[in-house]
Amino acid sequence: MSDSIEFDRRQVLALGAGAAAAASQAACAQTTPRAADAPDLSGTSILVTGSSSGFGRLGVEYYARQGAKVFATMRNIPRPEADELRDLASSDGLDISVIEIDVTSDALVEAGVANALAANNGKLDVLINNAGIGISGPVELQDMEATQLAFDTNVFGCHRMARAVLPAMRASGRGLIVPISSQLGRLIVPGIGHYSATKFALETMSEQLAYELVPRGIDVSIVQPGAYPTRVWVNRNTYTAALKNRSDAERLEGYPELAPQMGEEDGSGRRADPMDVPRAIAELIAMPRGTRPLRRAVHPTFRPQEGVNAAMAEAQLNFLGNSPVGPWVTNVLTR
Repeated sequence: MSDSIEFDRRQVLALGAGAAAAASQAACAQTTPRAADAPDLSGTSILVTGSSSGFGRLGVEYYARQGAKVFATMRNIPRPEADELRDLASSDGLDISVIEIDVTSDALVEAGVANALAANNGKLDVLINNAGIGISGPVELQDMEATQLAFDTNVFGCHRMARAVLPAMRASGRGLIVPISSQLGRLIVPGIGHYSATKFALETMSEQLAYELVPRGIDVSIVQPGAYPTRVWVNRNTYTAALKNRSDAERLEGYPELAPQMGEEDGSGRRADPMDVPRAIAELIAMPRGTRPLRRAVHPTFRPQEGVNAAMAEAQLNFLGNSPVGPWVTNVLTR
């Protein structure tokens, strides 16, 4: 979300999906030279889901340029995006390995994580749970196909990945899991389907995990981006247009304020730099274990969820601060 929902909506409707795709491709094509003020990630192993575009693709290159060993995962390999990353790694001497993982598949998650661990002596320092989708439209129009896909990707996919990497992290007594949530994991806008529902679920699941992993020396830091001009908007249009096409006329007519624009919002009016998110994640990775914040809101000007974050932290401390799990809760929420 940016400063004005109404302004962004007019901007979005004025631009076509082709413009968004071009903008996204241009952003992802930009090389990211090693910056003098960037964290040194040498010796750090990082697995990123959803690496074909957006924050995932930008992050893979950025972390590798800071010295990290990066496992870039994506579904449906072979595909051009995988070849592009392999070529980049070869031409620029970056430690990037491309692995097939579809986060909705138990088998591909288990096999992909096993491949990454085998390539790094059984260890993995960081999991970035970046893969996600959006399907917009009124809640009533979200049929079970759309609902199951949204939750299977945005919630169950993150759960599958966490379960796959945690045994190795627990064995090493350290690690970091970074779920990519959203401002809309704390706030709600009409007409965005189950996106907030999935991100709210991801937020709570990740916070619970953060408490439970305190004794194991493993951190969880939830990143909450605002709206950025990445390919996620174009992908959302594809899913949403398909949903609209299979929706019955009676339900569509029941929401004249929301249904007509389904599949037409591409996000091209967003102006913030998508690299804000990889930079924020790199800063979290570089922080000492046990000092990383539970949540990091990322947007240059518009972070309305921060008030909710603060209020919920206070409520959790009041609720559980003096309980048997109080030390875990306090450890996580007072960093």
